[in-house]
Amino acid sequence: MTALRIIAFGYAAALFIAASLNYLPIPGIIDENGNAFGVFALDLFDDSLHVASGLWALAAGLISHRASKIFLTWFGALYLADGAMGLVTGSGYLDFGIFVYGWYEYPSFLIKLAANVPHLFLGGFALFSAFMFDRK
Repeated sequence: MTALRIIAFGYAAALFIAASLNYLPIPGIIDENGNAFGVFALDLFDDSLHVASGLWALAAGLISHRASKIFLTWFGALYLADGAMGLVTGSGYLDFGIFVYGWYEYPSFLIKLAANVPHLFLGGFALFSAFMFDRK
């Protein structure tokens, strides 16, 4: 088992957890306004994206080191770009937010940053992992 396959399995777990946030009765996760952690709302588009990405990560981890590298590279690029777009426009493209909601104004830049940090971190770490933890 290579490091990239283990990381792909970690992404699968994280993405499945993200997809389940709206459905787990854990106090403090979803507030009275339906926002996760009081920052962003997760809808059916988000949940579908997270489940599909989690299945992709799981399949890559099960298949091979090469499949895991491909997953981490593409997933990383897509999610990092989505997070960057979210910082600029307030909406991402992976969950169709830019098409459904258009440009979205958050109450403050800190809230906008907090809403996009998950995709920036997941995408950035995936790309970093794909190249830094690849066996030579």
